[in-house]
Amino acid sequence: MRASTVKFILLFVAQLLLWNYLNFSQYVFIVFLPAMLLCLPIEQGSIRLMLLAFVLGVAADFLVNGQLGLTALALVPVGALRRGVIQLVFGHELISRGEELSFHRQRQTKFVTAILMLTTVFLLVYLWVDGAGMYSLVFLALKFGISLLASTVVSVPVAYLLLEESAGKWN
Repeated sequence: MRASTVKFILLFVAQLLLWNYLNFSQYVFIVFLPAMLLCLPIEQGSIRLMLLAFVLGVAADFLVNGQLGLTALALVPVGALRRGVIQLVFGHELISRGEELSFHRQRQTKFVTAILMLTTVFLLVYLWVDGAGMYSLVFLALKFGISLLASTVVSVPVAYLLLEESAGKWN
């Protein structure tokens, strides 16, 4: 097994442990699964990425005792939009040249922007379906804002960990 695969699996387990044991508040929902999907190799097609997102989401819901399918429902659009976000934020050249994402090649602000965009998609779907009309719009907006900020702060180091192997190519 490659080191990047082991890192991905360990970070997935860390996400599950975070959801199971570190519930800070009803206003904070920390998720870094969208950042993990962002860091997968660029040659992964959208269909393959959406299938992986679905499997990860169902596994997460099953292992965390959540509503089965909720994380999958929110993660599949992230897989579908990932390529478009990469093109928008990092440029078409990255994909056309077949390069991989790298913190040392691209700027950190681009990673923060891409993570913000994908996490926003995830949280909008997740919180909208999870709330299902039970919470006020003010509560959901507050939870969305705090969760987006906290998730982004956690996701940037996670993305760096997943992409640190690409640093050697650009030194």
